[in-house]
Amino acid sequence: EYAEFLHCKSKKFTDFDEVRQEIEAETDRVTGTNKGISPIPINLRVYSPHVLNLTLIDLPGITKVPVGDQPQDIEYQIREMILQFISRESSLILAVTPANMDLANSDALKMAKEVDPQGLRTIGVITKLDLMDEGTDARDVLENKLLPLRRGYIGVVNRSQKDIDGKKDIRAALAAERKFFLSHPAYRHMADRMGTPHLQKVLNQQLTNHIRETLPSLRSKLQSQLLSLEKEVEEYKNFRPDDPTRKTKALLQMVQQFGVDFEKRIEGSGDQVDTLELSGGARINRIFHERFPFELVKMEFDEKDLRREISYAIKNIHGVRQVAMRTWTGLFTPDLAFEAIVKKQVVKLKEPCLKCVDLVIQELINTVRQCTSKLGSYPRLREETERIVTTHIREREGKTKDQILLLIDIELSYINTNHEDFIGFANAQQRNTQTNKKRAIPNQVGHWLSSPPTPAALGSSPSSNRGIPNSDPGGSSSFWDTLENPHRGKDPLHLHSGGFKAFQLPSQPSFHSGKWDGGIGQLVTSIPILQTENEDGAQENTFSMDPQLERQVETIRNLVDSYVGIINKSIRDLMPKTIMHLMINN
Repeated sequence: EYAEFLHCKSKKFTDFDEVRQEIEAETDRVTGTNKGISPIPINLRVYSPHVLNLTLIDLPGITKVPVGDQPQDIEYQIREMILQFISRESSLILAVTPANMDLANSDALKMAKEVDPQGLRTIGVITKLDLMDEGTDARDVLENKLLPLRRGYIGVVNRSQKDIDGKKDIRAALAAERKFFLSHPAYRHMADRMGTPHLQKVLNQQLTNHIRETLPSLRSKLQSQLLSLEKEVEEYKNFRPDDPTRKTKALLQMVQQFGVDFEKRIEGSGDQVDTLELSGGARINRIFHERFPFELVKMEFDEKDLRREISYAIKNIHGVRQVAMRTWTGLFTPDLAFEAIVKKQVVKLKEPCLKCVDLVIQELINTVRQCTSKLGSYPRLREETERIVTTHIREREGKTKDQILLLIDIELSYINTNHEDFIGFANAQQRNTQTNKKRAIPNQVGHWLSSPPTPAALGSSPSSNRGIPNSDPGGSSSFWDTLENPHRGKDPLHLHSGGFKAFQLPSQPSFHSGKWDGGIGQLVTSIPILQTENEDGAQENTFSMDPQLERQVETIRNLVDSYVGIINKSIRDLMPKTIMHLMINN
């Protein structure tokens, strides 16, 4: 009898005490002396006339709480190590569980069930049967009634720690185990199917059967690998390292293969399809149709700021002629305000467009690196190939970004309000009107702004219309006409940068009806949304609009929304085409 370790091939161990010491010494060398772990196995081969042909992999038990030098994720590491071995279809799983523990809580059976749900490869082993509480036994488990396994359960009684420390002989331990099963009332009827010797025979027999079952598939797998290798050998059969023509040919073949691999990864017809994650062309496609549109949506502007900008644009375009803003038809032309706001929004497209190019470039470079992995045997060739292709990609990057910026500049150069999808000014106003109808303003001012007040509401009789300044010789004007249209007479109200401004009428107004004397000033100053003149400019901090300006802002807001939508649609379509033509296809 002797033993050999893979890490010391030249040495034969005949003393098995030395074998135990070498296992402990090798464990300390690999993992340290403070309970560390390592997935590197210690390979030990034992030759003896008293053992059966059997390959056994002894895996660690699950550790829940790290001790000593063990890492914090010790449980995860051990679990992954165990799964690495038991997941193989060609292996049998020996699920060892102590009898004095509830079988339903067995980590070994739980993990075995994960990789072998039908229990076809799992053999249950129950230990510590001699340590169960009095009056209890594992008979139901061993008879395969509690948690059935196709290959059943086998009970064993090992040496205790005291026996191991006292160096109790294995033969004596096996005899004691046999005596335990024959003498125990719960197990004596199945004693011939219990114990370590029976376990050895079962393992040997089942492993032999298992190998016989898995051999056909293993043979076909080996044959396909052999054919692949023979084909590769054929390519190099006449290869002479010193022949420069062979070197050149080999170089060209590898570079051509790189080109083919790159194209396949981009076009999506690769021979090795990745089933774990998106790669190559699929990732670029996702950038085009998911990431880039998302970046455009993320660019959404703040509604309040946009409305403020539109109102400032309207006011600034009219400059000192602020009074002209009050009528939409004829005197108010929103073109300049609309164009100014649209151009500002279009310029914002540059950032997501350039970011899209950067994302595509990163994917191209990643794809290049994946394709050059086959050149790993020739590091200089791989490095040079990556450098040349990456440099070319960077050159194309500049041209692509220039073209994309040109596309945006083209959009800025001409605002096409005749576009078939553009809603137009009339539709924008109509949509504005519909929106306003839906808004119910629950105060008197809102009611007055939607319909002219009756003379009675203003403290006047119909006959007192004569007291209201009127440029209409027909005398059909009302106070609301004066309020709405500044060109129908002197209006006590006018628009200012902060919205409505109220001015108290002079103490001797030009009205001839006593009922109106001072009444208009009081009425106007009582409207909550109006502001009195503040010389110190404090009204600039409070953003408020009169209803007429608000309607104009809403109309331009609708126009901007429509036109920016058209631009976004166009850019979403042109970006992938531009990048494909100037960068990827190139």
